[in-house]
Amino acid sequence: MTDLTSPPAALAPVETEFDERTRDRVCREVLERGPVTAAELATCLGLTPAAVRRHLDVLLEDGHVAVHETPAGGPRGRGRPARRFVLTDVGHAAMATGYDALASSALRFLRDVAGDDAVKQFADDRVGDLERRYAAVVDAAGEDPQARARALAGVLSAEGYAASTRDVAVGDTTVGIQLCQGHCPVQHVAREFPQLCEAETEAFSRLLGVHVQRLATLAHGEHVCTTHVPTASVAVQIAPQHVPTSPQERTTR
Repeated sequence: MTDLTSPPAALAPVETEFDERTRDRVCREVLERGPVTAAELATCLGLTPAAVRRHLDVLLEDGHVAVHETPAGGPRGRGRPARRFVLTDVGHAAMATGYDALASSALRFLRDVAGDDAVKQFADDRVGDLERRYAAVVDAAGEDPQARARALAGVLSAEGYAASTRDVAVGDTTVGIQLCQGHCPVQHVAREFPQLCEAETEAFSRLLGVHVQRLATLAHGEHVCTTHVPTASVAVQIAPQHVPTSPQERTTR
């Protein structure tokens, strides 16, 4: 006899257990999009919100994600706002590979053999490649530092940095824009070698044509790297600089 009190097997939930591969996908999307809600994750992953929340509960318990604290004074709608999630330092470490240890070891060897100046030269050379790749796209955005910052965020995101921008205002006056990077491929190495962050900040100043200020970094434990880019009206202008185009030229600058 058919049990009419039980739902057909076809209607049973598809997500019946925590699948590690799916949880990795959730983690990756939090890294790329955070701060992000469970509903937003469900949409981009093609999962039900309930399934995403179950994975987030496990990630919260393991310390891989955390609930993002919204700054006080921000706009609030009716009811309790949806929780937004960000990847923690533990989560970043879990997604890292053994290449971090290899890179740190190589830089320590370089420092011991050739000194701190050699590490700085390496960092400058690394971001020099970044400048050459991004210069045309940023220049096409025009002279306005904010427009250039948005263009820079676009190419950074295309290369996996999970970059975004947000305007900064004092009263009714826009005073700048914050360039945020949710992912950094050298995050753990940069803790020991801050020259990597410093060189990137200097490269952003040259690309954007204004003096920028690094406010937060993943390397120091924040959930995102944040760089303040002032508007043209309050900016200290940076004179255009020649970007070396060959390894030989870079070693002689």
